[in-house]
Amino acid sequence: MARIALATCRPGPEVSVDPDMPGLVAALREAGADAVAVEWDRDDVDWGGFDLVLIRSTWDYSWRSAEFLEWVAACGKATRLANPADVVRWNTDKRYLGELAAAGVPVVPTRYVAPGEAAELPHDREFVVKPTSGAGARFAARYTPDQHGSAVRHLDRLHAEGFTAMVQPYVAGIDVSGERALQFFGGRLLHASRKGAVLARGTAYDERKIAHPGLEVWEPTRDELAVAERALGAVPGAPELLYARVDLVDGEGGEPRVMELELVEPNLFLSLHGASVPRVVEAVLAAAGR
Repeated sequence: MARIALATCRPGPEVSVDPDMPGLVAALREAGADAVAVEWDRDDVDWGGFDLVLIRSTWDYSWRSAEFLEWVAACGKATRLANPADVVRWNTDKRYLGELAAAGVPVVPTRYVAPGEAAELPHDREFVVKPTSGAGARFAARYTPDQHGSAVRHLDRLHAEGFTAMVQPYVAGIDVSGERALQFFGGRLLHASRKGAVLARGTAYDERKIAHPGLEVWEPTRDELAVAERALGAVPGAPELLYARVDLVDGEGGEPRVMELELVEPNLFLSLHGASVPRVVEAVLAAAGR
């Protein structure tokens, strides 16, 4: 019997509850696995006693990144970790978008502003400021060209927290065609979803946002699939990925561009795609060596 830990986090005011966890644990148990959900930061867990540790909803990692990456490294040495520790480490810092762009993957144009650096903010269009380590639009906000003062104060807060900041043009296509999430599992497309815009005008960076507004089933286009596969093919070292989510938006010409590549703890949206559960279970059991 395979012993599988599904890594999650402790509930809290800034952390959403994983709606898929109970059903996924139950489905794995029904398939014959000894599966259990475990908070990643517990100090009384023998991670080496599991055949597989599957990172699922460690959704507080972005404001505890150093501690989280220490756990990832230790867990990856003790047993099989999915995704692998080096992939997780690379993907926790959104400067990976620059590497994807250098590899020819179409991404949302991004400038990085490290602590101590002055930012060149756009004067001719709306733009977004957010941290390179973040999830659920935490510490992200949208600004108009006449809001530079507010944007600078936002940057100062990010730098005070130790974050490198990202400055991106606000992709207006999100307001029309939304953001598409293509989910891969076991090396194949699992399903796709679409959601509406997360960043509304006037919403402060430190306000909590609805991370997945208007979520619905989506049938990806050929172009979207091609861009997603190019992004996955550009991950350094061409590692074996158990799961991946590629978030896409439309560029100014209507072409799909990568907004984020989620290889750490992407929401699987199994409550929307219940038919995908058997494929997820099959892939997880295979990764656990059963």
